[in-house]
Amino acid sequence: MCRQVFGFRIAMIALAAPAALLNAAPGLGARLVGAAVVVTFMASYVLFRDWARFGPLLLRHPSLLAADTLCGSLLLVSAGPDTTLAYASVCTPLVAGLVYSWRGAACFASLQSLILLLVHATLKADRHAPVAEALLLPGLCVIAGAMGSTLRNLMLRFGAATQALTAVQARLAAAEAVSAERARLAREMHDSVAKTLYGVALAADGLATTASADTPDPARIRQQAELVSRSARRAAAESRELLTDLRRERPGGPERTTAWQDLRRRAAAFTTRTGLPVTCHWPSDAGLPPLPAQLTRHLLAIAAEAWENAHRHASATHVDVHAAVHGDLLRLTIHDDGTGLPPGTSLEQLRTSGHFGLLGMVERAAQAGARIRIGRGGRARGTEVRVELPLRNGNNRAAPSRQEA
Repeated sequence: MCRQVFGFRIAMIALAAPAALLNAAPGLGARLVGAAVVVTFMASYVLFRDWARFGPLLLRHPSLLAADTLCGSLLLVSAGPDTTLAYASVCTPLVAGLVYSWRGAACFASLQSLILLLVHATLKADRHAPVAEALLLPGLCVIAGAMGSTLRNLMLRFGAATQALTAVQARLAAAEAVSAERARLAREMHDSVAKTLYGVALAADGLATTASADTPDPARIRQQAELVSRSARRAAAESRELLTDLRRERPGGPERTTAWQDLRRRAAAFTTRTGLPVTCHWPSDAGLPPLPAQLTRHLLAIAAEAWENAHRHASATHVDVHAAVHGDLLRLTIHDDGTGLPPGTSLEQLRTSGHFGLLGMVERAAQAGARIRIGRGGRARGTEVRVELPLRNGNNRAAPSRQEA
């Protein structure tokens, strides 16, 4: 704002300089007026051109503005109060208010008003000028000083409010980042380590039961012990993978992977491990679009959780997986023929009861920018999990997800 004031001052000095030089007395007077023109014009130009460098100098030394005011008064005497230079004099208290607050505004407004009154009284002593004409420019100086001081206070308050708002936004962003990372870590642990450890516990219970029998079978004991050992090693490997993922830097761009081949392999591995048949239905992997690595991870985790729920809780005998493109939507549907969700099931009830599988599926869908529906899906029995991902959204930003029970 001070730069704009000095820009206006440059224009006024340039317009009034010819009149000041013409009215100056020949000889020493003309040279003094010319020097005053050069000094005031160059000072205003320097401050207008490079305020960031020379503005702090003006802030530390109010005497520089006072010297400039005196040089301007010499021009005002030569050019007269009826020229545009009289309006340039109003800039001095305005700048003083912006730079030095109300004390500087009061000091320079008084000084500039006194100079204007003296010039008016000296140059128009031969005629009786109206009092209003004599007080017009001094009054404008007082008003300009008050305006500068008020604008300074408003800008300082606005700057403080902006700084406080920035700090609050930074704290909120940090809190959201911590909350999102905690939720992500909880999902990863639930989908990997927690399930494996649960399998270790079941295998250990079976081993204890077999070992405490009246006639323990050494072959069965050996088989169950190997199962416990394999499950424990698998839990350790998943823990290392989780820690490695936490330490890994995020890649800059999305890496495309063959999600559908991986989904087929995982479905076959799940069938081998649990005995629950999981059948994938789509014509070919080439007919489905490639997905970024992060989206692939979310979809695989949702599918794995749906299979585990069908195996552990629904008493299902078969699971069907369908993937297809419908318009601009990629639709992944997982349906089992089990008992289905209990009536009135909600995410809040599952959260309070300590069941986080469905909650993790909904959160992963939201992270992928997809919509998820969990319910019967218009079928007579069983549970259908449907994930719809917009393909036209290249960034795949998070979109509201919906859960139906």
